Parts: sequence; C-alpha cells; structure tokens
Amino acid sequence: MQRRHFLGQLAAGASLGSLASPLLASSAPPPVRPRQRVLRVAHLTDTHVFGERGAEAGLTEALRHAQAAKPDFIFFGGDLIMDALGKEKDGALAQWALWDRALSAELRIPHHACLGNHDIWGWKLRDAAGAAAATDAVFGKAMALERLALRDRYYSFNQAGWHFVVLDSMQRIEDPKIGYTARLDDTQFEWLVRDLAATATTTPVCVLSHIPILSASTFLDGENEKTGNWQVPGQWMHLDVRKLKTLFRQHPNVKACLSGHIHLVDEVSYLGVRYCCNGAVAGGWWKGPYQEFGPAYAVVDFHDDGTFENRLVYYRQPAAATGAGA
Repeated sequence: MQRRHFLGQLAAGASLGSLASPLLASSAPPPVRPRQRVLRVAHLTDTHVFGERGAEAGLTEALRHAQAAKPDFIFFGGDLIMDALGKEKDGALAQWALWDRALSAELRIPHHACLGNHDIWGWKLRDAAGAAAATDAVFGKAMALERLALRDRYYSFNQAGWHFVVLDSMQRIEDPKIGYTARLDDTQFEWLVRDLAATATTTPVCVLSHIPILSASTFLDGENEKTGNWQVPGQWMHLDVRKLKTLFRQHPNVKACLSGHIHLVDEVSYLGVRYCCNGAVAGGWWKGPYQEFGPAYAVVDFHDDGTFENRLVYYRQPAAATGAGA
C-alpha cells in the first residue's frame, strides 16, 4: 500500500514536471544575435600632398592600400594639400592639381571630405599679397570647396542605418601668424543642434571633424607643459568642447567622433562618446614618423547595433622619427 502511494506521488510529480518545462523554456532569454557590420569606412586624414618628399607617390600608395580593405567609402579628413594658408594663388592651385591627379588615377570608390586648416587659401598672407587675395572669389575656404566639389563647408548624410555629420573646425582670427582657431561658428552650431534633433534617437551618429573635438595627444604635440602649466593651443583642439560634449550628452546616439590634425594617435572615451584621433597619411609631413606614429590611416567598421571598431593601419614601414612639422 505504501509502495503504491509512493509510485502515485512520483507519477504526479513527473506530470507536473512535464507541464512546467515549457513554462521554464519560454521564460529563458532569446538567443543573442551577433552584431552585423553594415558599413566599412577608410579614414584618410592629413595627406599633405605637394610636389616634394614623394608626397604624391605616398598618397597613391595609401589610396591603393586603403581600397584593398574594400571600404564602402573613404572619409578624407582635411589637410589634403601641404599648405595654402600662406601660399599665393598659383602655389595653392599647383598643390590641388597634384591632389586631383592622384585621385583621378587611383580613387575607385565614393568619398566624402571635410576641410582642414591647410586647405584654406590665404589666411596667413600679409601686406599687398594678403590684401589682393582677400578680394579673390576663391579666397579662404572657397578654393577648397570648389576643388572638392563641396556645396557646403559642413553637411550630413545617412548610410546603412548610421547618420554622419561632417563639420568645419576652423574659424579665422586676426592674428596672421596663427590664422585660425578651432571651434564651430554660431550658424554651424545652430545647424548641428537642428540636425541632431531631426535624427531618430535609434540612429547612431558619427561625427567627422579635422581638428579633434576632444583629444589626449594634443598635450604632447609640442612642449605644452614648458611654462609649468599645461597650455594646449586653441588651434590643437576645439575650444567649444564643453558646449559640444553637452550637446552630445543630450543625444546619446552620438557614438563616434573621428579627427586628424595632430598627426598623433589616441582614443578618448568620454560620456559615452569615443573620440578617435587617427594620425596622418603623411606621418611626419612625408619625412617619416611624427614622434611614435608613422604614416597611417584608419579602417572603421560600423555595426547595426550602434557600435563601431576603429583600427589604425600602417601602410608603409616607418623611417627615422621626426619631431616637427613642415
């Protein structure tokens, strides 16, 4: 009798167990779907092409190497020519002709570009040359915009589920020795506020600027501590970084900020945004590495979950290090 009672309890328990197992299975989390790469971008910044130091051949080498990684498009991050700030018009146009020739011969995929400080014509010209240049229709940023077929100096676009914002970092100042400082003008900032507000909160955002919005390597670009206090010049990093980080904080879908300008490499993660300063195609202005960093570009893989990977690629073996710019 006791044995029959025990077997009955066992059967009842088995029956309840068979009922419970589907419930337990349904409460388990669904399998995690692996993230998918939706876009690959090659970020080539600070190419500094001109007629010396093998710069055109170096740009050709970088373009071939980058396109072998099969990116969907190239981001050209500014300072595309060696320098137009202090050059007379013919000298600036000669550099753009070399740029045009290299791209015409080698570029096979779409591209987008932002302006760099060295792409701006005439801001450092003085006296009669400066006065004459200032009356020219392509003075300042107009020459670069024309050569790059850019309608605006800042703009945005969507691709593969990501929103891309391209900024203009340089604003002119009166000091002709310096020529510019790093920040957005009021009109551009107001446009950026509207652009981010119009972007769906589920759409991840990548920002491209020539000058870093936020960077660690700016502290090491020169003896910026020699006075006994850190003094990072206003041309090295955005002076409006507080304003921009506050705006980005209001839009958590801003994930990436890519830049160049410093010719050094760093990544700063701050308040949910990764700021990647991606070196220079020209390295130390076509004289070898600059400090520890040789000629390089970055491959950036964007994923469908709003994440990205930023990988630096050294496309040639570095020569002896150099310590200063052109």
